[in-house]
Amino acid sequence: MAHRPVLLIVDDDVGFVRAAAEISGGLGFDVVIAGSLAQARLRLREHAFDVALVDLSLPDGSGLELLEHLDLGGRTQVILITGHPTVESALKAMHLPIVDYVVKPLQVATFRNLLQTAASRQPAEEPPPSEPWHGLAGPSPAMDAVRRQVRRVAPTDASVFIEGESGTGKELVAAAIHAESARSGPFVAFNCGAVPADLLTSQLFGHERGSFTGANARHLGLFEQAQGGTLFLDEIGEMPVHLQVHLLRALEARRIRRVGGSEDIHLDVRVVSATNRPHAEAIAAGRLREDLYYRLAEFPMSVPPLRERPMDILPIAQLVLDRLNRRCDTQRVLTREGADRLLRYRWPGNIRELKNLIQRAYILADGDLVTPSLPLDEAGPSVETASTITFAVGTPLHEIERRMLFKTLAYFDNNKSKAAQVLGIATKTLYNRLNSYQAAPGAPPVLGAAEEAEAGEADGDRA
Repeated sequence: MAHRPVLLIVDDDVGFVRAAAEISGGLGFDVVIAGSLAQARLRLREHAFDVALVDLSLPDGSGLELLEHLDLGGRTQVILITGHPTVESALKAMHLPIVDYVVKPLQVATFRNLLQTAASRQPAEEPPPSEPWHGLAGPSPAMDAVRRQVRRVAPTDASVFIEGESGTGKELVAAAIHAESARSGPFVAFNCGAVPADLLTSQLFGHERGSFTGANARHLGLFEQAQGGTLFLDEIGEMPVHLQVHLLRALEARRIRRVGGSEDIHLDVRVVSATNRPHAEAIAAGRLREDLYYRLAEFPMSVPPLRERPMDILPIAQLVLDRLNRRCDTQRVLTREGADRLLRYRWPGNIRELKNLIQRAYILADGDLVTPSLPLDEAGPSVETASTITFAVGTPLHEIERRMLFKTLAYFDNNKSKAAQVLGIATKTLYNRLNSYQAAPGAPPVLGAAEEAEAGEADGDRA
């Protein structure tokens, strides 16, 4: 599919915009118009642009403020509009990465040449956006912590036990641990609940020919297949308890014996295991031996569910959509309504459910606009959940800020340091704003001067 360049015109001069749009449309550009900085920022969140034509003087500020939102030095070429030739010279002295400048009134021939030059600088094919580190997507602090733990434990030989709900990406974490380790052998993944109990022993430890009915040849078990590498045992709590005894013995002795065999085989295998329920619950229910857990959990980890890291939802959705666009040579985009729906949903199936939903929405999309329909749209959770907040049009800004502060505090169990980190403000600033709202009905208690002093010291330590 031939790529039609997209031009963003940011100007409130209707006559100039009409002329520029007519010329650029004749040159094969798709045109998007914004009459202010605020509108332009919104357009930049919705689309990627090849060229941006930006007026210096806008109703709500200078066009230069928009440069930090544009992909300078990358995809977007920028042409600044000025009504004064002397301003052009001053801007050139700033050595900004801009194609050129247009001086009003518009000179048609000059403008055509500038657009053609900008379009010619576009690469024939855009490089694909960078993939997340080992597939562990999400900018949230929770996922930063997971990636940090992977980097720490990977170079060691410690057994890793991963807890997390179904669909959170536990196998990706296990694969990342293997990839970042020095092990040269393979990564072998196995779901302990996917094989009948009577075949599990043979699957894990292998068997010799003739050891049982149907054993017509020697079979190497998962431990031998993973020699020199990593064996990932998913849903370890689904393994029969009597077999957990054999597994514990093999891990402690670092050797196995095939079913029907007489020789011990030395193991050089790192074991990473996982469960979709809390280990304490599995132990209490008798589904997981406590001694095996402590052997497997030399380094325990937890992958949080998607509902506890809502800031990861849209980046992951966009990542999935980008992959589909590259695979199918399309340019479909997620609509604002679709994004709002994704943020309101609770995601019981976590990332797996999100990926499937985006793929389905992509297939059903009319044109280039993707608006997911959630499985429980009609009977789903209310618009405002523990991790979301909504406001009516016309809500005063001070009321929006007040509700946002207290909603974030409640979400993090009144942990002010965590709330400040997520809100992107200093802890001291959070205390100051809370104190200004402490008389508001329903507000959580704001601590006194002593805790405020501690907050100031904490901010100082981070600085």
